[in-house]
Amino acid sequence: MCLFQFTARRLISQAHCGLKGSSSKKQKFCLEMARPSSNMADFREVFAKAKHIAIITGAGVSAESGVPTFRGAGGFWRKWQAQELATPGAFARNPSRVWEFYHYRRELMLSKHPNPAHIAIAECEKRLSKQGRSVVVITQNIDELHRKAGTKHLLEIHGSLFKTRCTSCGNVAANYKSPICPALAGKGAPDPDTEDAAIPVEDLPQCEEDGCNGLLRPHVVWFGEALDPGVLTAVEKELDICDLCLVVGTSSVVYPAAMFAPQVSARGVPVAEFNMEPTPATNRFRFHFPGPCGTTLPPALARHETEIIS
Repeated sequence: MCLFQFTARRLISQAHCGLKGSSSKKQKFCLEMARPSSNMADFREVFAKAKHIAIITGAGVSAESGVPTFRGAGGFWRKWQAQELATPGAFARNPSRVWEFYHYRRELMLSKHPNPAHIAIAECEKRLSKQGRSVVVITQNIDELHRKAGTKHLLEIHGSLFKTRCTSCGNVAANYKSPICPALAGKGAPDPDTEDAAIPVEDLPQCEEDGCNGLLRPHVVWFGEALDPGVLTAVEKELDICDLCLVVGTSSVVYPAAMFAPQVSARGVPVAEFNMEPTPATNRFRFHFPGPCGTTLPPALARHETEIIS
């Protein structure tokens, strides 16, 4: 993904623990960050005091709901990996094949449900909002499982499987049709021996705006495309005010999202990583909790004994 330049410049300038001088206090802080703790009681004390919590989520959260990631070994649809299909060039060359891929993913998601991690986040947001505290979810996922779980304050930085954008007029619209168009019914099988459907362009999803009828594409950010500057500005504002950040189920290698949590940590805000294993960013964070997010996150976000529920 392309970097949003303002964010990139800002984050790169803070890459080394945000140090401007050599004060022993800041050096000690950075050394502490290099040894992330897995002490849940300590995290819970920080959580109990936080007023604005930012939760950054990635594919690992959805994987526990049985959603394929299409990343790494075995991440193929037919004989292609996602980075071979999720590009403007691939869509220009073969929109039928790309739509088959996304039709398969859309239909698959109709059978998937939020797991305990999604639910814990949504319940935490609802509970803390009654206390005058806020939770924002900044997700790289396009499956809408956070929305299905009940999360309200949601920033989908890579778009959504269930939105389309017209290649002619640019109109963006929610679309939950199944199938999205008659020609895709029964298509999209992932088996490597499956032949392309070779659907004519005029039979692929079409814009329903008056007088348009342009070819629709999935409203997702493809490889080689820039993220929506408006969404990134909203993310920037949330990261600026958060006093606790959670990184959940993400490998911290996809940019610019991989830079969000280190940016927050660089200004001294506690960051807690919940992931199956350490990531390249782990040593920049205060906490690291290994294991499935659906197991580690619910107790982390449960009601703290000091919370007052009206």
